Amino acid sequence: MATQNSDPEYILFIDEAGDDGLKRVRPIDKKGGTEWLCISGFLIRNANEEKLASQLQAIRTDINATQSDNLHFRKLSPTKKARAAELVAEIPSRAFVVLSNKKNMRGYSNIKAAERHGENSVHWFYNFCVRLLLERATDYCLETSVKEFGTPRIMKVVFSQRGGHRYGQTKAYWELLKLQANAKTTFLKKREIRPEVLRFDQVDYLPHYMHAGLQFADIVASAFYQAVDTLDTRHDPVPAQRLAPIMAREGKRIFDYGIVLQPTPPEKAQLTDCQKEILKFYGCRFQ
Repeated sequence: MATQNSDPEYILFIDEAGDDGLKRVRPIDKKGGTEWLCISGFLIRNANEEKLASQLQAIRTDINATQSDNLHFRKLSPTKKARAAELVAEIPSRAFVVLSNKKNMRGYSNIKAAERHGENSVHWFYNFCVRLLLERATDYCLETSVKEFGTPRIMKVVFSQRGGHRYGQTKAYWELLKLQANAKTTFLKKREIRPEVLRFDQVDYLPHYMHAGLQFADIVASAFYQAVDTLDTRHDPVPAQRLAPIMAREGKRIFDYGIVLQPTPPEKAQLTDCQKEILKFYGCRFQ
């Protein structure tokens, strides 16, 4: 299926909360990496990009968070967080989030994956979680654009820059996945990145404060992080619940599409009742 228009129809902004460290993981270790890595995607139409800055300013004004040039979601009061999420959910957009509980990954090293991402790469786990996000986001864009235009339309990807991350390795990994998808040789075949909507030259990396779209992605990541984390934040599922109108759906289902939990099955994560709350809200069933 050919893509007739090389200009992006969609833009996916990606941010994260938590870290991808696996050597030591709390709460198993007293000191170590975060229990969760949350990767978020905030998807809009390219035509709506110019509206994002004014939409962000309107939210900051509404919740009286105008003291700095950027919206720092983590520093807001619970009431302001819930209101900000409610307003974000009014923006024409779709949101995706990968919630990876790392306890079962403690000390794990995927040598083959690291080699694919570059010699001695420490970012293979982050790249894998981004892959899960992109599988859903590219599928959504492909299905939507074919239905609307009759052909696939391109999705541009904008990352919030991470210190020390080699994005060239990430793009090389995507190219490998695209080749595998085209050749039908993908190793994990539950889903695949849809290569028809992804382009190597349509990837950018910006500091979080330089684009309103990345600040919206931060709101999504932070809202879900505080909905599952019980170690570093004040646990509160309400902001994540307020984002329900924009969470991507496959049919009527959000869980495993707009929201992805790792590991699977859900019971493998050994979550507390507090951590299960937001997942049950979005349709996850625990045995």
